[in-house]
Amino acid sequence: MRLAVLASGEGTILEALVAAGLDIALVVVDRQCRATDVAERAGLPVAVLARASFGADFDRAAYSKQVALALHDRGCDLAAIAGFGTVLDPVFFDEFAHPVLNTHPSLLPAFKGWHAVDEALAAGVKVTGCTVHIATAEVDAGPILAQEAVPVLAGDDAASLHERIKAVERRLYPDTIARVARGELP
Repeated sequence: MRLAVLASGEGTILEALVAAGLDIALVVVDRQCRATDVAERAGLPVAVLARASFGADFDRAAYSKQVALALHDRGCDLAAIAGFGTVLDPVFFDEFAHPVLNTHPSLLPAFKGWHAVDEALAAGVKVTGCTVHIATAEVDAGPILAQEAVPVLAGDDAASLHERIKAVERRLYPDTIARVARGELP
């Protein structure tokens, strides 16, 4: 399978995917970021699809179609969202009718959305974790492929807890993507 990785931030998930030896055909970023540098150092092709706006005038559907077209142009048939800062419009999932995977810093279905770690701490849970799931038009609602628990420790703040979740994510996500690529998971 030809894998596309969608990233926006530090690129630590992308680094883990590269280190795992996954065959990445394309990295898509929605802004200049460290993930761009990670991809370029690894010799991976990068499509910088910079957003024209982060305001109310942002055309999410048109942008999402542009992302899908970039994946089609590179012959990608699997996509992994790796900290991509743009929520994709349902048109993306209509246009790119291949598996799209996402990693999320909670044990879904608990604590969906951008503030999962903060919400877990606010709720006082003793365990949270990492989930790898199939992304769908509904945010953080697709079928779960893999999960691993991470304990919430006394004195944890969002940064310390999130870093422990990321350590699990950097192992669990590449393994799950590889299993999907080999046909072991849907």
